Order: sequence, then structure tokens, then C-alpha cells
Amino acid sequence: MPLIPEEPQIHESAQGPRVTPATGRTAPTPRPVPGPRPAAPSRPGRPGPARPAPPVQRTARDVAAAKPGPSGPAAPATPQIQLIPASAEGALDAAEEAVDLLLESGRAPGDVLVITTGDPHPWATHELSFGEASYWAQHDAGDDVFYADAAAVARAASRPVVVVAVNGGTAATALPLAHSRAGALLVVCGDPQQINAVLGAGV
Repeated sequence: MPLIPEEPQIHESAQGPRVTPATGRTAPTPRPVPGPRPAAPSRPGRPGPARPAPPVQRTARDVAAAKPGPSGPAAPATPQIQLIPASAEGALDAAEEAVDLLLESGRAPGDVLVITTGDPHPWATHELSFGEASYWAQHDAGDDVFYADAAAVARAASRPVVVVAVNGGTAATALPLAHSRAGALLVVCGDPQQINAVLGAGV
């Protein structure tokens, strides 16, 4: 399929004091007939064992989400996938526009990872000119949008949002890796037929 972007009822247990119409005095409350006493309703703060809550009805999605993941931080839920149609030549520009919209909508720059499947983003080329140590130090700081090419995706850490520009190269390898790095949202800019062929079958 193509990707498109009891409340408990409160019962009174006893009547309040009655007033006789003639004297205005409080009449004694009649004593109940001996017999089995109903269980008193539980109240907050009352000692005694609490009555267990009824089982919660869960959907298949809830069950899947509750399954334990690998050791370490909890595995994120499957990210939402949005597809932005674009040619290989226009994929990078489309990705830039997507990043701008994400930042304008309130996403922090450090939430976003941009991946190119073909030629690297100019920012990545510029930063790598100062050496890989400086380049990856900015990645580890997580203060800004980080740009990486497909070859560096395996080293990049997961971020809430991953934007992919399918601007050439091998999308069949890059897209599944990008999907694994996205925590909440994966935005893919490129040829819809190519993207659906990869993500629809491999993810």
C-alpha cells in the first residue's frame, strides 16, 4: 500500500438523623436487623486490601508496543512515514524545505537528521573539510540539524525525525537504515515508485 503522508456509583449506606416534626428533637436511628452485613465500599486511604482493577482491553498495537525491546533504552514505536515526491535533482531542495517546515512547526534543530543517498549535502562536505573528528563532534553534541550521506548512516545516532533526500546512489540500502534511525517521523523526498518499492517491501 503506498505511503501517505464506570465511574463507580456512590450509594448512601445510611440515612442521616431524622427530626420529629413535633419536638424538633433528633430521633434515634433504628437499629438494623441482625444479618449478613454488606461489604463496605472501599474508600481512598481506608486500610485493607485493595480490590484489583478489571483487566484492560488492549489492541494488537498496544500488545506489540508493550513487548520488551533490546536491552538499554526502550525501542521507539514505528515512525510515521511521509513521502514528498521529487526528482533525484530536486530531492535535496525538497528535503531542505521539509527541514524548514519542521523547524517552523516547533521541532528543535537537534531533533533532525538529514540523510542523502547520493552526493553529500554541501554542509556535510564543508564540515568534513575540517576533519572527521570535528564533524562527528557536532553530531555527538546534538545541538543542530546534522547532515550525513548514506555511508555515514550506520554511525549516526537515532533522532526523532529523519529526512532523506533520495538524490541518487543506492536507496535500497540507505532507506532501511534511515528508517531504523527515525524515532517518530521519517520524511522521504524522491521518486514515489522507487521509495514504495523499498519501504513497502523491506520495512
